[in-house]
Amino acid sequence: MKILVILAHPSIEQSKLNAHLKSAILKQPDITINELYKEYPDENIDVKREQRLLEEHERIIFQFPNYWYSYPSLLKKWFDDVLERGWAFKGRHALNGKEFGVAISSAFTPEDYRYDGLNRHTIEQIMAPFYATCNFIRAKSLPIFKTFADLMETEDDLDQQSQKYLEYLRKSYRFHYKS
Repeated sequence: MKILVILAHPSIEQSKLNAHLKSAILKQPDITINELYKEYPDENIDVKREQRLLEEHERIIFQFPNYWYSYPSLLKKWFDDVLERGWAFKGRHALNGKEFGVAISSAFTPEDYRYDGLNRHTIEQIMAPFYATCNFIRAKSLPIFKTFADLMETEDDLDQQSQKYLEYLRKSYRFHYKS
């Protein structure tokens, strides 16, 4: 399976966690990394290039930090520009059956993502627009890969999380649909 990781971190060089996850997948022959902030520092997205990348891969993972309970701004723009009417929906449905997943990082802890926690919502609830988008474009949504920076205290913690990330990227998922 060909895997595309769309990495959307505005300052990856300052992010110990996301940089570590990135380094774990850099030399994987079956994984392509598309770094949006390096590719489009001027935010002028090459829509046709991005659509080709999506068409060439079966699994697409969006790796990014939680920015105000959403995506970093360039990733939001990417969704707006790349998932065009007539290509992604209301016409061709070019992404029908593709697997879409999220690898999100947060500075908080899992306890902060509960109804009675600091954020009062789970990460899954915060990512509801992503799930709705997957449904609308007929992509299959994968479970979310969550990483909490406050729990990554040592290099060993980062290495273990990176290994889990590789396993997540390659895991086989079964999809069940209600008729």
